[in-house]
Amino acid sequence: MSAKEIKKITADWVATPPAVYFKFKEAIENPESSFSEFSAILSGDPGLLARLLKIVNSPYYGLSAKVETVQHAMTIVGLTQLSELVLATTVMNEFQGVPKDMLKLSEFWEHCLAVGVAAQIIATHRKESNVERFYIAGMLHDIGILAICKKAPEKMVRALALCRSDQISLHKAERQIMGFSHVEVGVSLLKAWNLPERLLDAVGFHHSPSEAKRNALDSATIHLADWMAYKLGLGDSGQSSAPDLDVKVLPMLGIETDDIPAISDELTSKFADAVTVFL
Repeated sequence: MSAKEIKKITADWVATPPAVYFKFKEAIENPESSFSEFSAILSGDPGLLARLLKIVNSPYYGLSAKVETVQHAMTIVGLTQLSELVLATTVMNEFQGVPKDMLKLSEFWEHCLAVGVAAQIIATHRKESNVERFYIAGMLHDIGILAICKKAPEKMVRALALCRSDQISLHKAERQIMGFSHVEVGVSLLKAWNLPERLLDAVGFHHSPSEAKRNALDSATIHLADWMAYKLGLGDSGQSSAPDLDVKVLPMLGIETDDIPAISDELTSKFADAVTVFL
């Protein structure tokens, strides 16, 4: 029953994935593609192009030279990083129209952005390569919530009410009401979009990183980032309070309890800059 319900919830977005991102990704993976082809794909969506240029020119990236064209952005920022920015930006546009009395979309994206920024900071602290992938995982970790809000709003209303009345985590309340949670819905959607395994695992185990059999450090990073975002009051994705922290993630990530205040300070500072740029 759960698998069928999840498919019904994700059907609309599986059928119409963020097209610009996939065109861009396909072009990147084609060794015969040129910079002019990449530029043409992004230039086909003027709104997206304007936002991307605004993002790469922001203090968040700290570039010394002004970036005025897609080709310049690709040279400075890099194709992989730019494609991930395209994904985050296009997905935000896919999920409009959630009832305001159910979930404040601006606060939801603020929370996701905070988790993305926190995950990036944690990954940098660990000297990970390609820290942008952690930002993307943070931005998408709760995407299943929006899908449920739009396709099964009456059930999400009940789950949110249960979460608040019983002071339990939202994903546990969802499972009590529906038999599954936003985690499974999010993974189903990202899997249908053929996104990388590491991203699926980061999203799929961000509430239970100790259960991850693959890419455990990715899910541990998002778990800690999610907890930090809530502890600092940065945005809101429907939780009545901060989710429980699995303390096992700290030694997994090589982070001491004493490191948390410095990471929190950096997150607070970078979050303020990121909100003005991304939202």
